[in-house]
Amino acid sequence: MDNILHATSGIEDKLFPSKITLRSKGKLLLLERPWVMGIMNLTPDSFYEGSRVGENNGQMLCHAEKMIKEGADILDIGGYSSRPGAEEVSLESELNRVIPAIELIKNSFPDILVSIDTFRAEVAKKSVQSGADFVNDISAGSLDPEMLETVGKLDVPYIAMHMRGTPTTMQEQTDYEDILLEILKYFSEKMNECKEAGIKDVIIDPGFGFAKTLEQNYWILKNLSYFKTIQAPVLVGLSRKSMIYKKLETIADHALNGTTALNMAALINGAAILRVHDVKEAIETVKLYKQLYP
Repeated sequence: MDNILHATSGIEDKLFPSKITLRSKGKLLLLERPWVMGIMNLTPDSFYEGSRVGENNGQMLCHAEKMIKEGADILDIGGYSSRPGAEEVSLESELNRVIPAIELIKNSFPDILVSIDTFRAEVAKKSVQSGADFVNDISAGSLDPEMLETVGKLDVPYIAMHMRGTPTTMQEQTDYEDILLEILKYFSEKMNECKEAGIKDVIIDPGFGFAKTLEQNYWILKNLSYFKTIQAPVLVGLSRKSMIYKKLETIADHALNGTTALNMAALINGAAILRVHDVKEAIETVKLYKQLYP
């Protein structure tokens, strides 16, 4: 079977509905329903304090076990905060954070899928060699020229996110003539680059909060189905972000209800993967969505 993504678009055949298939290191993965990706931040300065797991083995295992029991399909491990103003992290420090964590989790929970959240090719390579099954890159290869070629040799799915600039400069680059068209063009070009690099399976992430204003974020979410023409699964990461808590005039700690509401909107508009801090609530959202749209 070819390593081709089958994204749902147009009118489905009701007897044989379109499914999303991914292949990671020779293993075929089938998304029969939207997946939930649990966030594990091994950083001291991620924007939501509740997501900071720390580097203590016991804390990591407890956090991972909780998410797995709640139904997480995949755990996303990151050692470099991408929030605006976050401190830079050396390559050595990032590796020292994520590699032991990946090995610990895969040894303890061998059946759980793990994604490495990094924009560095060296971290991606060593993480996959240590057990990671996906590479999640906020820069889609723009911050490390070796990333796409590296992932092409790793035989794992690649999550490419839309962003302008860097996490430090991105909020100064929110001027678009037609944001939907420009993001669509960006992903069309990235898909070609990934194919040329040998990456077989690509997942796209519109990058909510990355080089977008609050209003632009909601416009993208409302029109998420616009990106179906890319023929790739869409990952949506809205969890507790400022587009929610600023609109509700609260803080990230109190943004779970808003997150759940927008996750349902994302599912209705075509999201295949929800990246979240709160797995239980996201799984419940998927279950209710499937009841509405079986």
